[in-house]
Amino acid sequence: MDKKITLRLADVSDAEELLEVYAPYVTDTTVTFEYEVPTAREFAVGISKILRQYPYYIAMVDGAVAGYTYAVPFRAQAAYAWSVETTIYIKQEFRGWGIGSMLYSALEETLKAQGVLTMLSCIAFPNPPSTAFHEKMGFHKVGHFSQSGYKLGRWMDIVWMEKHIGQHHEIPASVIPFSVL
Repeated sequence: MDKKITLRLADVSDAEELLEVYAPYVTDTTVTFEYEVPTAREFAVGISKILRQYPYYIAMVDGAVAGYTYAVPFRAQAAYAWSVETTIYIKQEFRGWGIGSMLYSALEETLKAQGVLTMLSCIAFPNPPSTAFHEKMGFHKVGHFSQSGYKLGRWMDIVWMEKHIGQHHEIPASVIPFSVL
């Protein structure tokens, strides 16, 4: 492989290219439980909102978008400020290139710098590639919910996986918004 892989921050102007990565997951798989592909405008609003608080990275292969990752609040209540839910999507033709590991490593390092302590991922189950990837990245399974979603004519389970990336002190430091970091 003589392709150049680079990472950069997402911008709202990337919405259409990111949708090209995401749309097949919506229309053809149970990886996401969304039924309808969002519009580019909806995706751009999401990017803007995420970047205020957390990182949103894009992997590029020779200048083309190959995948992306980001974090969002795990829950809205203040007590959850140190926990995030992570998301990652890779274009099918770039799976197995190590792009996911590069993206998640960059995401984790930034989240650590922000003071985030726990990364969580909700995965449609069964999904052996995703669970194996998360295990490789240091996550472990902490929950399994049966028949939690219905898509493409079948009921799907979900599993939650978790990775602690910082120490849980008695009095934690405040999380630094990504826009301030």
